[in-house]
Formats: sequence, structure tokens, C-alpha cells
Amino acid sequence: MYNTDMNRNQKGQFLPGTHWRESQPFREKPWLEREYVEHGRSTGDIAAQFGVTDAAIIHWLKKHGIPRRSISEARKLKRWGVVGTDNPMWNKRGELNQNWKGGITPERQAFYQSQEWKDACSFVWKRDGAKCQRCGLHREEQPDMPFHIHHVVSFAVKELRAANDNLVLLCEVCHQFVHSRGNKNGDFLQEV
Repeated sequence: MYNTDMNRNQKGQFLPGTHWRESQPFREKPWLEREYVEHGRSTGDIAAQFGVTDAAIIHWLKKHGIPRRSISEARKLKRWGVVGTDNPMWNKRGELNQNWKGGITPERQAFYQSQEWKDACSFVWKRDGAKCQRCGLHREEQPDMPFHIHHVVSFAVKELRAANDNLVLLCEVCHQFVHSRGNKNGDFLQEV
């Protein structure tokens, strides 16, 4: 146990520069800078080493004025594991994959892989002329912009999932708008 009596004056107050908690390296600026900044360790990794929360490490980073990494900086440092043919799970499908569920495919995924859906998509692309039906953007004008087939009546209504008059081609930006709170008029949305 940590002896706090040595760190107190006669009135029982802690002496300057002392603390009731046992000293930890992560509370010291030079150590924290070396581990977090120079070695690129994450707050979670440091926290796990000392049995504290991420918030505790973040507190000391702020206290010492050590700037936190942005998401993109953190992703560059992250160790994502082995890729390609060196990965032991490379090209493992079906029963060979550890996530295999015995051939049970979720309903939505199975539908989107069906020939019925592929035929419906081809029809909608041709009918709508490869053009967003909300803003009029043509696929050739901005080839990097993803386009989506949107269900006017929810996907939950099974009978209308592949019905041509229930589907419309939208650019990604417009599709996000249609499903946002900004779509106060309910454009391209319909209840059954």
C-alpha cells in the first residue's frame, strides 16, 4: 500500500508536488509524449496496460497539452493485420470461414443477390436513362458519383421490392437527402 504519511505536513495536508495516488507513468508528460506521440500507441492500448479507462489517458493528454490524433492519423498507425495471401483467412468461403452460419443468408442480402433484383435494376437504369430522378445528374457527368436504386415504398413490403413502379434511380447525395430529416415533404417516399 502507498504510504501517504510521508507526503503530508503536520496539518495533514499534502506537500507540494505530492499526491495521494500512487505514481503512474501515464501521468507524466515525457512518458506520455514518448508512448503516444513517438511510439504511436493508442489511448486504449496505454489504458489497458495500466488497468484504467481511455478517458483517464485522454484526461492526461489534455492536461499536458499533448494534441490528440485525428481519425485519419490514427488509421495510418493502426495495425490492420496481414493482408492478401499471407492472411490465414484469405479466400476462405463457406464452411471454411470462421463466420459460417450453416448457409443461412439474411433475407435482404439474398434478395439483393437474386436474379429478380438484377433484372429490376437493369430495367430502372434503362428507364431512368442513367440519370438521378431528383437532381437530374447524369452518370457520365460525374462518373465517380455512386447511384442507388431507391425503394419509394419501404423494402419491408415484400410484394413491392422489385416492382418497377416502386423503384427510382437516385445519385448518392439525393438518396441520402431522401432519407434525411431535411426531406420534410417526403419526396420519393410513400407509405402503404
